[in-house]
Amino acid sequence: MSKLLNRFTLFASCALSAFCLQAADRKPSGLMTDLIEHTERTWQNGYASNLPVWKLDVAIEPLQYAAIRSAHPAFSWIVPGETEGTCQTAYRLIVADNLADAAAGKGNVWDSGEVGSDRSVAVRYAGEALKPGTAYFWRVKTTTNTEGESDWSEVKAFRTADRLSEYETTYYPQVKTMEYPAGVKELSPGTRLIDFGKDAFGQLVLTLTSDGRCDSVIVHLGECLENGRILRDPGKSTIRYHRYPLALMKGTNTYRIKIDKDRRNTGSAAVLMPEYVGEVMPFRYCEIEGYEGALPSAAVVRETVHYPFDETASSFRCSNDTLNQIWDLCKYSVRATSFTGIYVDGDRERIPYEADALINQLCHYGVDREYAIARRSHEYLLQYPTWPTEWILQAVSIAWYDYLYTGDSRSLEASYDILKARTLLQLREKNGLISTTTGLQTDAFLKSIRFKDKIRDIVDWPHTGILGLGKKEGGESDGFVFTDYNAVTNAWHYEALKLMGRIAGVLDKTEEAAFFTSESEAFRKLYTRSFFNARKGYFIDGLAADTEHASLHGNMFPLTFDLVPAGKKEGIARFLQTRGMACSVYGSQFLMDALYEANDAEYALHMLTKTDDRSWYNMIRVGSTISLEAWDNKYKPNQDWNHVWGAAPANIIPRRLMGVEPLTPGFGTIRIKPQLASLDWAEATIPTIRGGVRMSVENKAGSYTLKVTIPANMSAEVYLPLPSGKYAVTKNGTPVKVSRVKGEPFLYAGKIGSGSYSFVVN
Repeated sequence: MSKLLNRFTLFASCALSAFCLQAADRKPSGLMTDLIEHTERTWQNGYASNLPVWKLDVAIEPLQYAAIRSAHPAFSWIVPGETEGTCQTAYRLIVADNLADAAAGKGNVWDSGEVGSDRSVAVRYAGEALKPGTAYFWRVKTTTNTEGESDWSEVKAFRTADRLSEYETTYYPQVKTMEYPAGVKELSPGTRLIDFGKDAFGQLVLTLTSDGRCDSVIVHLGECLENGRILRDPGKSTIRYHRYPLALMKGTNTYRIKIDKDRRNTGSAAVLMPEYVGEVMPFRYCEIEGYEGALPSAAVVRETVHYPFDETASSFRCSNDTLNQIWDLCKYSVRATSFTGIYVDGDRERIPYEADALINQLCHYGVDREYAIARRSHEYLLQYPTWPTEWILQAVSIAWYDYLYTGDSRSLEASYDILKARTLLQLREKNGLISTTTGLQTDAFLKSIRFKDKIRDIVDWPHTGILGLGKKEGGESDGFVFTDYNAVTNAWHYEALKLMGRIAGVLDKTEEAAFFTSESEAFRKLYTRSFFNARKGYFIDGLAADTEHASLHGNMFPLTFDLVPAGKKEGIARFLQTRGMACSVYGSQFLMDALYEANDAEYALHMLTKTDDRSWYNMIRVGSTISLEAWDNKYKPNQDWNHVWGAAPANIIPRRLMGVEPLTPGFGTIRIKPQLASLDWAEATIPTIRGGVRMSVENKAGSYTLKVTIPANMSAEVYLPLPSGKYAVTKNGTPVKVSRVKGEPFLYAGKIGSGSYSFVVN
């Protein structure tokens, strides 16, 4: 069994010990699908600890722990085995209500018996309903085609919540990580500037000494420097700054700065911080004025609040250092902005929005083997939707990605009816297109999507006029012309119909699957007739009777969603190149998807690594360590410096540049289709629910080498770049037959099972 998978975590109630065990060879690594466990952690008073506790009689009593909320949860495990082509052929899973029975291999609560199946993700508990407030123990053994029957996994424990339902998403509590300064600088006698190296949501703890003569100091917290000092007057921007007078007691004492609540981000729609954590603010820098005593680094601690995050789950490095820095920025942004335990819009309002959640979801999947926070955010937004038309439609995409990455269909089952309403079929006019402006937003419609006010088309953000621009300028929408029939909202409508057909199929709703599939196929043809200008070779923003304007957005969305007529992708890609980055950081997600969908990898790499003021590198240059809400302050003067929807490269790099995406739910089969363009080399670890996919690519003149390691119980379809001249391809040193992919610059090298492979194109 791979050393990477030789880790087990057991979580128990406060009446039991939480302890960590290492697995022996040939033991599957178990995971609760309800709660994907991925690092060795216990919780004490809300803190994450990496210290293993080895004895059952050592009591650890966490104030917060993750409790399974479903009476019939699901289980997943990583199948052991490094032999090439290892597949699970059977499993046996047991659940007990005491450690002794579980350790003896007795499932006194449930024993699945030996089940002949390759399923290792989202295996549903089929015993009697679990009891609330109870600790349970489980383990699994597998049989594979290469290594036979495994040993039992180590015993793993979980506790149920005090209230159970048939299905409810389980999630981790937020944790605190103690961080010490990266540097302390004396600005003047009695004034120090403390730099923690990166911005983070947290609290400050100081240990200061007073002889009684100095009775107070001033503490400044902020995200940004100006002339070597913390920026105290951010103006219109929402770059954070707080000032705190601190009264000192005589002697050496430790003080926790109580962060003030902000009426802007603690309103009725905001996700509030739990009481056990307390209020937080984003800050990188701390200034202490009026303190002349010694101030060692250990005396200043930032307690950073975030959702549990495994730094080792993913990695990326390549021959372009700018891209390496951008990856680091975006990966860190996912961790840093998870402080509420639900995806929110940074510190602006702390409100979940579908667009933020969709991008955040994909980014989180790209950097950590964690799925619960995305599902929790999605299900929250189904009940509390936001106003943009496209974002209402995005719920269907979020639901589908959740299923595709986890293999768990329970959320689809629980949300099916509201997801159907989110296709917005009720807004379809007689011409077959949807519209929000032709009087179809009835009370019944709004009730079906759980919204109280009328929804409005957005295209991109900032929206038209938000910056005082006229309709033609269109904010960050590349001059998009808004009409009754919007090419962008209708593209999203098509995507929702297409995915709803797949969702209905997964749930064995045969008639509805056929209906949505038929509707999407018919709508695809209608969309082309309605918005594609055959003479110009690209899409326009609305119907020809209303506008002839063509925008970046009106073309990148149909390209992303495969709405482009056959043979026209290259022309659309050329049009996109004429528009540059004429979209916001939100829109950039779909621009990058569109470019890779068009196999325009070189221009996509240029857009990822460019360094002007509309680039990810600009976020680093201006001094932020978390992705921004906009490309630069001048494009949105009141922007946040902590907005993860600006972190699209965290998913674009693993999904598109490295080319690893699930083809079947739960990563049973993946596609490996790197698009490195002119990069000399790249290497990455891409997290999946079945284990990490490790790969490296060397892209030298006359030779291309792809090395990849696939976890057990997974297969992959492999694509290699098509050379310009004659070529020969080997797999693990042996010549292999490949075929050209019609209409694409790729060779199909076949399907491989688990194991390590080296493909060379000469």
